[in-house]
Amino acid sequence: MESLESFVRTVKSGRAEFTQVVTSPAREGQAPKVKTSSGTFEFQRPNRFRFNYLKPFVQTIVADGQTLWLHDVDLNQVTARKQSAVLGSTPAALIASAPDLSALQKDFKLEAAPDRDGLQWVQAQPRTKEGQLQNVRVGFRGEQLAVLEIQDSFGQRSVITFTHLQTPATLAADAFQFKPPAGADVLRQ
Repeated sequence: MESLESFVRTVKSGRAEFTQVVTSPAREGQAPKVKTSSGTFEFQRPNRFRFNYLKPFVQTIVADGQTLWLHDVDLNQVTARKQSAVLGSTPAALIASAPDLSALQKDFKLEAAPDRDGLQWVQAQPRTKEGQLQNVRVGFRGEQLAVLEIQDSFGQRSVITFTHLQTPATLAADAFQFKPPAGADVLRQ
């Protein structure tokens, strides 16, 4: 818990590379399906972040403080959602939320979990049961964010491993601005 508290309180911005491995639940007679993607991640408190997925497909997720943008390059489609309605109990909130633990504790029940794989872990259980998120485990190497393990209500497991984390990071002034590309279909939800 000390690692999470220190990270939330002292780290105002950051940049990292990430690898995400998503494993579907095993079905009778079928092995689980595993999908791997990778890219870059940037954040700035409060409530601004950018995931740039680079492999195997290009996709961008940007939270600008007001709107959460999802741009699927292959579909030439942008989805825009009011950030306050969707960010609260998401894994990204654990990284980019307001700079104090009390804000996180409104949306998550937080507790220390046993050390594993050389990391210190925090279990984060969403307080609302309506969402798709079942639980999140956040792994720290000292005070450095290392891993997010996400379990959804459909039994799917995502593990996001962060490498080359730079904190604080000098970020471009427009890092968290998003403008839909010309010709893209824009869906507002």
